[in-house]
Amino acid sequence: MITWIVSYPKSGNTYLRSFLASYYYSDDGKFSFDDLLKIHQFPNMKFSKFNAGTKEDASKNWIFNQNSFFKKENLNLVKTHNCLYPFKGNQFTSVNETLGAIYIVRDPRNVITSITHHYSMDYKKAYKYMIDENSSLLETSYEQDYSNFTYLNSWSNHYKSWKNTSDFEILFIKFEDLEENKEETFRKVILFINKLNKMNLTINEKKLLNSIKSTNFSNLKNKELNEGFEESVFSKKTGKKINFFNLGFNNRWQKLLPIDIKDELNNNFKKEFLELNYLNE
Repeated sequence: MITWIVSYPKSGNTYLRSFLASYYYSDDGKFSFDDLLKIHQFPNMKFSKFNAGTKEDASKNWIFNQNSFFKKENLNLVKTHNCLYPFKGNQFTSVNETLGAIYIVRDPRNVITSITHHYSMDYKKAYKYMIDENSSLLETSYEQDYSNFTYLNSWSNHYKSWKNTSDFEILFIKFEDLEENKEETFRKVILFINKLNKMNLTINEKKLLNSIKSTNFSNLKNKELNEGFEESVFSKKTGKKINFFNLGFNNRWQKLLPIDIKDELNNNFKKEFLELNYLNE
């Protein structure tokens, strides 16, 4: 069954997956992009039995495709950015496919600065994207196959959809804790995954430390520069590839975010900011 690695885009999903790939799929905890590929993404055209002619068709096949491609007896760590609210009445997953999920949340004021870089958007467009309940990712291929369709909804609804479910266990972690309490947070994640999957609860200490060390941001950034990274995208403005690993923990919204956009985010997400202790500044 599936253990989801979930986040809204640009919230630290890749960093968390890099650590998990190093810990679970390497012999010694040393990171490689090859091991990262073992944590698959869903929805994904690779995991679709049928060509989906519309977004609704794609959503109708979500659960069927999960059952078809992810064997229940395996450790299936699977990345998704999908909202858990239904799309056109179609559920994303259920207790029959899902053991649980790890949800990584990040201060939206830093999320938006990453979105503007990664998707070549200005701040106003990025803000509209984050509050739009119809927002999505990867809508169609050149062959008009919508199997990659990922339903985001708004930032707040994305977070609430996973937070409020009682269908399965979810571990919530904050991106900021991966900077401030890295070892403690990663320990929680490993113990959670092992418990869900009925694995040995003893942590391999050497592997843990190697995984943390080998996935520090500067190492990931250097590996991308030297080896390339398939999740990086091309700039719409220049046509050149945009570095996926850009600022990391050095992304400080206080230095980058226009005041009007900051105020909009503070007002729109006030309830979530208070709940997550992202205090207005």
